[in-house]
Amino acid sequence: MKITKENIDNLNAVVKVLIEKPDYEKTVQETLKEYRQKASIPGFRPGKAPINLIKRRFEKSIMLEEINKLLSQNLTAYMMDEKLQILGEPMPSQEHQKPIDWEQDESFEFVFDIGLSPQLEVPLDENDKLNFFTIQVSDDMVDQQIDMICSQMGENKETDAVNEKSLVRGNFIELNEQGDEAENQIKADGVLLAVDLIKKEEIKKEFLGKKKEDVIVFNPVDAYQDRHEVGHLLKISHEQADELNSMFQFSILEILDFVKAELSEELYKKIYGEETDIKTEKDFRNKLKEEIAQSLLQSSERRFAYDTREALVNKVNPELPENFLKRWVTQSNQNMTPEEIEKDFDGFLNDLRWQLIKNYLIKENNLKAEEEEAFELAKQIAHTQYSQYGIYNAPEDQLESFAKMIMEKPEEKERLFNKILEDKIVDFVKGKVTLENKEITREEFEEMAK
Repeated sequence: MKITKENIDNLNAVVKVLIEKPDYEKTVQETLKEYRQKASIPGFRPGKAPINLIKRRFEKSIMLEEINKLLSQNLTAYMMDEKLQILGEPMPSQEHQKPIDWEQDESFEFVFDIGLSPQLEVPLDENDKLNFFTIQVSDDMVDQQIDMICSQMGENKETDAVNEKSLVRGNFIELNEQGDEAENQIKADGVLLAVDLIKKEEIKKEFLGKKKEDVIVFNPVDAYQDRHEVGHLLKISHEQADELNSMFQFSILEILDFVKAELSEELYKKIYGEETDIKTEKDFRNKLKEEIAQSLLQSSERRFAYDTREALVNKVNPELPENFLKRWVTQSNQNMTPEEIEKDFDGFLNDLRWQLIKNYLIKENNLKAEEEEAFELAKQIAHTQYSQYGIYNAPEDQLESFAKMIMEKPEEKERLFNKILEDKIVDFVKGKVTLENKEITREEFEEMAK
């Protein structure tokens, strides 16, 4: 077997694989003998069919299978041995591949086009300047965060009279046409309903101002205008709800209003733990300002990472075998129309250029993502998710358990490693270039992001 490479230019090459009869003949003949032993041919006992008959039936298909196997294995091994840095995958050459006569030929030449990865240099020094945008933390941001936390940490408290936002707990009893308790009536005790969800205004108004032990008579289907909702409310089947059209007596047992948590040392301990140093509202506001600044810093870092990518792609702008890549993308995505491929192709090329630059920086600077780093990042993700649900002081073992679940998923684990490597690339760039720090408002940052 002979494999040769011919460079067309710096980015394109042709690889020729010549498979001759001695390369496949021995394996084909041995396989034919095995077929003869196993084949069931009418008129012949197993293993006794003439070898020429076996050849006529099976030799071509066995030969094709063996040639394909040799081609795949040896082409892959050749590219690894030669350390060829290719883009995409080898594709049969439309220009150089000669027709093959499978019936007559004994030697077969296969010709592949390959796209070569460009040679890169990524020069970076203090003459390269990149903006780093820091977002100012305003008093309004702190106020909004306090309001959100107080809402999350609030609770329902009993009150004297019903208002539009009240939750009212009571007992439902179905009435007959005379206004008395119906025979075999529907009853539902301890039902909690929200006044603001009542759709019929006349019924909603009847609730307003009512007190504990007051009684209201109304048709729940009329009130909510949703039989499915009424079925859940009265704890009855869908069939019963579909036929229901009765008046009900609702006896009020309890009236609850949602009250936001008040700023206090007790609240600060709930959020930050019993050992917290936060004692006053001023302490709390300062702490929140730090946390918001840290959160906004993540936005600044994401923006800087994006700007770094754009700057390096524009600076290095590695040349690519675009014609080859367009053909490869088209062949690999046959479910996409030519218009869709054309529309996305420039984005694909930019992504590929950035990937090549990243790979260069990772290799040249021996950047690595460690298992422990990925686990710590998974814990940070867990902490962020718990915080979104108002759990600001999740126990360490809970965070570790959550992190382990993330790490057990191969795709999530790979995403963590990629994130760590990309962060290290950005940090490396920061250490090489000149950062021009600029402080802007959140509104200016959001406008810039558009």
